[in-house]
Amino acid sequence: MKVSLLEPLGIPEARVRKLAHPIEEAGHEFVYWPEKTTDASELARRSAGADVVMIANNPYPAEVVRGADALKMIAVAFTGIDHVGLDAARERGVTVCNCAGYSDVSVAELAVGLAIDVLRHVVPADAATRAGGTSAGLMGREISGKTVGIVGTGHIGCAAARLFGAFGARVLGYARHESEAARAAGIEFVGLGELLANSDIVSLHLPLNDETRGWFDADKIGAMRDGAVLVNCARGAIVDNDALAAALNGGKLAGAGIDVFDMEPPLPEGYALAGAKNCVLTPHVAFLTEEAMERRAVIEFDNVRAWLEGHPQNVCAL
Repeated sequence: MKVSLLEPLGIPEARVRKLAHPIEEAGHEFVYWPEKTTDASELARRSAGADVVMIANNPYPAEVVRGADALKMIAVAFTGIDHVGLDAARERGVTVCNCAGYSDVSVAELAVGLAIDVLRHVVPADAATRAGGTSAGLMGREISGKTVGIVGTGHIGCAAARLFGAFGARVLGYARHESEAARAAGIEFVGLGELLANSDIVSLHLPLNDETRGWFDADKIGAMRDGAVLVNCARGAIVDNDALAAALNGGKLAGAGIDVFDMEPPLPEGYALAGAKNCVLTPHVAFLTEEAMERRAVIEFDNVRAWLEGHPQNVCAL
């Protein structure tokens, strides 16, 4: 069979070739495209004749899925799969596998880091220092003794809970399904209203789907504790980001740490959060560490080999 990797995976090409070697040894063809593209016609060209297409977070739209006649499996080197034309994959019976778990640590660490950045005014403090300023107006707050609300208590939410707990925070959690693993991570399950009303920091860890798109709306933002901080390292479209900007500019919230947006960066001119008060922004880098890139590459190639051998793993429900 033909396996085509359509974009780089954030690891050296020599490492890609080494991971692909067992696939080639088994008699399959492996093709690697080291330059990223979002052009649908180019993606179609790269997918031609491929039984297996490997991608990361590059969009792989429905029109390309439908036009790839040989396509049987899409291996996604990412946790979320909302950038793939899932309806088309479902229609064609194409298997989609992801790399859930590769970035649990990296995303959780950035969630805590963004909370610290906001609470301790790291960005304005840096600017003040470079401008010859002092600590005036830069009084911060600690995580220790605060209440942190984790919305979505899967693997990443639990990892974040453990880190916040290590700082001495009380950790509340809300999820559709409570789990013993979350309780073991120090999470105390409560209703959403109670969590929002009592949390000094709310950290979102939900997938993006039809149910969660726009779910964290103006009403939920309004239900948050006055002076609270919102952290989003999950998916940008979960939040009504215009409402979030309004809450920041109006003083309802003390700050926000945001890694994800309604679209992938670069952000368009005039994007509301880019001009919001006390808002620390990063361009979707929560997953992006050397360690996470290595983990996801290994999982990605393991997924492909497992599928080729007839025992697929990490299969996503479509």
